[in-house]
Amino acid sequence: MSEITVRAMTPADYDGVKALWLTIEGFAIRSIDDSREGVERFLSRNPGLSVVAIENTSDQSAEGSVVGAILCGHDGRRGCLYHVCVRDDHRRRGIGKAMVIHCMNALRAEHINKVSLIAFTRNDVGNAFWREIGWTKREDLNYYDFTLNEENIINYIRNK
Repeated sequence: MSEITVRAMTPADYDGVKALWLTIEGFAIRSIDDSREGVERFLSRNPGLSVVAIENTSDQSAEGSVVGAILCGHDGRRGCLYHVCVRDDHRRRGIGKAMVIHCMNALRAEHINKVSLIAFTRNDVGNAFWREIGWTKREDLNYYDFTLNEENIINYIRNK
């Protein structure tokens, strides 16, 4: 039987985390932010906050495989969880909840008192998970974003 270890993510985990992301149905990664360099920047800016769940095998010489991951960071006021995922065949075993608790404790140690995340409306599995562990779905706000690339910035300036 394998054992699961939840620990802080390091840059060395990138290949395993990316491999996990590519197995998750409906999951999308962005070429810049989710590149090795982008994730390393994120981890450097938010040391010790992101987490991986590693399946340890009985073979001590083999490195365990990543079966769960969360990118976690904060802006000094509010924490945010990104790319929360658990490998499909490892769900409903408490791994997601253990990773979330790890992130919440790490954020509290940074004096962050509120954490948020974004879940796509069509992500039934994810939305059920968040409801089940007691998170509140916000109905009182709209979420907006703007992609910072040269073309969008030039168009924004022109349309002022």
